[in-house]
Amino acid sequence: MTLLSRRFVPAFVFLLISLSGAAVAGPKIAIVFDKGGKDDKSFNSSAYAGAMEAKEKLGATIKYVEAADANAFEPSLKEFAKKDFDLIVAIGVSQSDALKKVAPLFPDKKFLIIDAEVKGPNVITALFQEQEGSYLVGAMAAMKSKTGVVGFIGGMDIPLIRRFQMGYEAGVKKINPKGKVVVNYIGVTGDAWHNPPRGKELALAQISEKADVIFHASGASGAGLFDAVEEKGILAIGVDSNQNWVKPGKVLTSMLKRVDRAVYDVVADLAKGKFTAGVRRFGLKDSGIDYAMDSNNASLVTPEMKTKVDGLKGEIIAGKIKVPDYYEKK
Repeated sequence: MTLLSRRFVPAFVFLLISLSGAAVAGPKIAIVFDKGGKDDKSFNSSAYAGAMEAKEKLGATIKYVEAADANAFEPSLKEFAKKDFDLIVAIGVSQSDALKKVAPLFPDKKFLIIDAEVKGPNVITALFQEQEGSYLVGAMAAMKSKTGVVGFIGGMDIPLIRRFQMGYEAGVKKINPKGKVVVNYIGVTGDAWHNPPRGKELALAQISEKADVIFHASGASGAGLFDAVEEKGILAIGVDSNQNWVKPGKVLTSMLKRVDRAVYDVVADLAKGKFTAGVRRFGLKDSGIDYAMDSNNASLVTPEMKTKVDGLKGEIIAGKIKVPDYYEKK
């Protein structure tokens, strides 16, 4: 990677990184990550993986910024929009307000935002059925728990993460109607996504309440949970990307949210000259949502557990199980 420039702008500092160099010229893509950055091992990392796949398979040129704080979103999007990019990607719900301002100013530019609906003739929104995957890992947590108590740690307390929580709780109750779910949130600002010490503190508190399986939807803050479960000998459930490898044998599974697929699919369409503004939804039915199985957790998930979870998955896809959705809670 080559450091192209370092700009100092009021309220934020960012590095502009070039990941180009593919043999075949493809679409030019710019990405604005949130403060968690591309190495958060979660949401942003999944988006980065999709971009790297586009670089490898489609010859895409990728540049990105890692925003220092929320004040960086709007100027970062504007900077990219002024340059020669075919698509500008905003990662995360926190960028919705910024994109609502920027997209109309650059009607000839194309944008993709993950997790927030921004309407406009030049914007694609990628939304996920997080509650479906959370239901499955909740069921798995309940099957694995010896105490009947499991935990949930959310990052920023927003409706999106409440959606994870509600699906998880429903999955737990499907298996164990008397099961208890201990819930905590790290915070109410964007800093909640990158506070591992607080994540560990909350995990240890939940463990003291007998939680023996804890699911997090907290971005980079989940690193604190992984440290806690290793220390205390219980199990974690990862989120967004496959986090089973982070603490092999200590991560029961990961709720996969295929942000990588959303990014890649839009770039692939763009490479074919296609761009259709509007909402794209990803769920269990099209493998945009799933749970992770690999060599790191194979010994933790019994064949009976997997059969049960796959059965629930099939019922959700067939419409036989209606997973509660926080967005529909009024």
